[in-house]
Amino acid sequence: MWTFIIAITTLVLGFFIYGRIVEKFFGANDELLTPAIKNPDGVDFMPLPTWKVFTIEFLNIAGLGPIFGAVLGAMYGPMAYVWIVFGCLFMGGVHDYFSGMLSIRNNGASIPEIVGKYLGKGMQNFLRLFSLLLLIFVGVAFVSGPAGLLSALTDGGLDVWLYIIFGYYIIATLLPINKIIGKIYPVFGVALLVMALGIVGAILWGGFYGSLHVPELSFASLRNLHHNPSENILFPMLFVVVSCGALSGFHSTQAPMMARAIKKESHGRYVFYGAMVAEGIVAIIWATAAMSYFGSAQGLNASMQLPGHNPAWVVNEISVAWLGHVGAVFAIIGVIACPITTGDTAFRSARLTIADVFKFNQTSMRNRLVISIPLFIVAYLLSQLEFTTIWKYLGLSNQILASIVLWAGAQYLVQMGKPHWMLSLPALFISLVCISYLLVAPISSGGLALDLTIGLSIASVTSVLLFAYFLLAKHNSKRKWGI
Repeated sequence: MWTFIIAITTLVLGFFIYGRIVEKFFGANDELLTPAIKNPDGVDFMPLPTWKVFTIEFLNIAGLGPIFGAVLGAMYGPMAYVWIVFGCLFMGGVHDYFSGMLSIRNNGASIPEIVGKYLGKGMQNFLRLFSLLLLIFVGVAFVSGPAGLLSALTDGGLDVWLYIIFGYYIIATLLPINKIIGKIYPVFGVALLVMALGIVGAILWGGFYGSLHVPELSFASLRNLHHNPSENILFPMLFVVVSCGALSGFHSTQAPMMARAIKKESHGRYVFYGAMVAEGIVAIIWATAAMSYFGSAQGLNASMQLPGHNPAWVVNEISVAWLGHVGAVFAIIGVIACPITTGDTAFRSARLTIADVFKFNQTSMRNRLVISIPLFIVAYLLSQLEFTTIWKYLGLSNQILASIVLWAGAQYLVQMGKPHWMLSLPALFISLVCISYLLVAPISSGGLALDLTIGLSIASVTSVLLFAYFLLAKHNSKRKWGI
């Protein structure tokens, strides 16, 4: 119980303390006009109330990530707490803040254009393709998942629900941001927070009155509790499984969209760093709920091995058991509506990324259709793949993108004549995670399945060399690292 309370308290205090340090270090300046104020176009560049921008950003980056990822992370045991709290405050929050603020400073540019400015054309071109593929896969995953659940709940055809969700995505992608996204997101945001608060109340009530065994972090629990540890290696796989809630490169693709709607630079801490902390809190809540409901991480693992038991089942089971019929409603909203709100902005970000690459003005509906129609044709074809095939590579792609964005932020600090450690150390860590994953993860999970000792040794040496290259390159702040 106290681990749960301390984790939530640390995240809240971290927003006010470390978030302010990050803001001051970056140098947020309200005398500089934001893109929404300088270049309003009535479609994408549009000043919105800060609370609404925060809500949209929160739902953009949240979706099912901090819920499903936290449930899967809880299978490793209370070690998930350590990664979520420290990853969120010192890596994810910093990553999201710099992604958004660098976009603001570069007139709302998409993340590939920002990375290109600080890491060179080669990395820019790579990231244009990489981030676009990631956005499409996220959008497709968040079509297939909700469509499958809706089909099961209503006994309807899967294709019918695919058409309905795709239809909504097309409308949300094409219309000005304040027409649909700005109107319905606050409602879904409130629903997600109410569901989380309800679960918190159940945890605290059950923990204090003894009806729940809430896991504690101890020296004995600082180990891998997964039922299949040989294929679910604590390092690096926990740090990939739990991306949303701790650190996720996908967030950097969403930040520019909100960078085009913020009125003042000082609002960036609330929108970017604040939304990340809110997501971390949601992840802590669901990791705790998953372990507590089944008695322990071992109990969760035992249940997850049964047929039909997956994160969606866990969320529904907990919500209904702890919150009753009201909980069932919020569970449906969380498991179906929230991924849809992430999917639509993924496609919108994809449209904006393509438009930035080709310098294609998006003010007119015709120009938006020119990009969106081929985009959705490709997405529909990909939606015919198995959901698990699509989902498998999202976690690793998230962290690879996060590492690139953190390196770009570190290079920005070098060019500004500031110490780079706030970003370069997180960049080094997550680079080590990604390289290790590629080398030691099972082939079925996208790795090479090398011997753990050999794989981690190669990954460590490669990461040190990467960091050394960065340190050598930083001496010339005008040099574009990565060319």
